[in-house]
Amino acid sequence: MTNVLTFRAPPLPFYILGGLSDFAQGDRHLSRQGIGVFDLLIIRKGCLFVGEDERKYELTPGRALILRPDAYHYGFEGCRERTEHYWVHFQTAGDWSAEEGEGSDTQIARPEEGAPRMLHSFDPTPYRLQLPQFAALPQPASMYALLDRIIALNETSYLGITRWQIDALFQQVLQQLAGTLRKQASSPRAACAQQAAAYLRRHYKEDIKAEQLGEHLRFHPIYIARCMQAEFGCSPIEYLLRYRIEQAKLLLLRTDFTIARIAEEVGFHQAAYFASRFTKYEGLSPRQYRQRFLKE
Repeated sequence: MTNVLTFRAPPLPFYILGGLSDFAQGDRHLSRQGIGVFDLLIIRKGCLFVGEDERKYELTPGRALILRPDAYHYGFEGCRERTEHYWVHFQTAGDWSAEEGEGSDTQIARPEEGAPRMLHSFDPTPYRLQLPQFAALPQPASMYALLDRIIALNETSYLGITRWQIDALFQQVLQQLAGTLRKQASSPRAACAQQAAAYLRRHYKEDIKAEQLGEHLRFHPIYIARCMQAEFGCSPIEYLLRYRIEQAKLLLLRTDFTIARIAEEVGFHQAAYFASRFTKYEGLSPRQYRQRFLKE
């Protein structure tokens, strides 16, 4: 089972530099320690023998490997034949982590402790971009074509429009890599959490009980709660509260409804309880939130 690299986005990982290297028989990957950037290797022809710390990989055509910026990389054997491989250096300005196991692309519902609160509903919502550290590409030719287009643009990368084109192509590279995870058997835990989240979003205006959610999904409420805690970092009730508050923020900005009506529109029976929950999550009352964005 491959390691999964998880990037908290936005910001998205960004392209730095890339190329196509041609190794002769006997050549090997350089030994490097903590280079500070991610190094994506994709083999087009031959075989490359690369190690990262205690792990060793034999990269054959159509295989991709992401070397971490904080690890020791080395070639543990010379190439046995002529070997062509793409290399792409990239980095992220956001947080990232590595863990062993299956990945999922579920949205992050709870901000990290100490992170700034969103000022309004149009701020970017953080999510997880997950990439396999080692993978077999389902359509190598498509990946090769993307990388060839990126490399061809390197010569004029000093132009703003070219840099924009390169970044757009690089995001397609990441999408193809992420797609190899989705083609693997999906985690039952992730599937349960996603079904629960979808149900809560569709019925957020209604009174939803744990038993009702369990009957709809045909899972025990305790199991559903564990799945959502693992995938979203919160219980079903907290997920529902947060989603209701996000809908309330939209109504505060787009309508002149009273606070009491907004509370009712998003599923709260008591305006006072709505106001207390809103203040807890946003750091200011619904009225203060609305006034902050009113035109003077």
